[in-house]
Amino acid sequence: MDKRIEIVYEDDALIVCHKYPGIAVQTASFGQADMVSELKKYLVQQGGSPYLAVVHRLDQPVEGLLVFAKTETAAASLSKQVQEKDGFTKEYTAIVYGKMPKPAGELTDYLVKDGRSNTSRVASEKEKGSKKAHLTYEVIAENDPTQTLRILLTTGRHHQIRVQLSHAGCPIVGDARYGTEEAKQYAAQQGIKWIRLCASRLEFTHPVSGKVIMRNLPSPWEGDRNQ
Repeated sequence: MDKRIEIVYEDDALIVCHKYPGIAVQTASFGQADMVSELKKYLVQQGGSPYLAVVHRLDQPVEGLLVFAKTETAAASLSKQVQEKDGFTKEYTAIVYGKMPKPAGELTDYLVKDGRSNTSRVASEKEKGSKKAHLTYEVIAENDPTQTLRILLTTGRHHQIRVQLSHAGCPIVGDARYGTEEAKQYAAQQGIKWIRLCASRLEFTHPVSGKVIMRNLPSPWEGDRNQ
């Protein structure tokens, strides 16, 4: 299996993986490895069914925890939890360049996605196609000129965390798309190749047992692969 994928939990219904930066969850590009194709090959090698359902996603340069369903029943249950925000929690850790206005707070913006450039931007509430984006954050560490944040999403918009933090004047370190020139220079000086955004905690209700499954990455970016 691709070294950028690490299985941290598996049973008959699902697989929880640690996705390292640089690999796509799913791609249409011929010859490019992605998590879905790699995990399907793994399931076949283990003598099982190649069925695998994507429940949620992460951007290719982003690290973090992902759950995939191995049965249609599990896929329906997990997807419902995600859609209804019922028992499915994703917590993110981010290192930003700059200083947030408060030690803890929330950000509310309206975002518009540009499908041609695969980017999003902050827009007015009245602009056609704009969707409300809301998150809460807490500063958990400081190391001038950066801060480390714990982030919870209320909504799930395209590139939401990256766009909102950049708009707030604190772009994520290593974000080549939404970072300022100063932030990009800092990342280059520090030898940082990938964006410092990680889905560091995942919690959901198991679709079969009903038990709460929780996994976390206490030290994201340690030993980055493909650095």
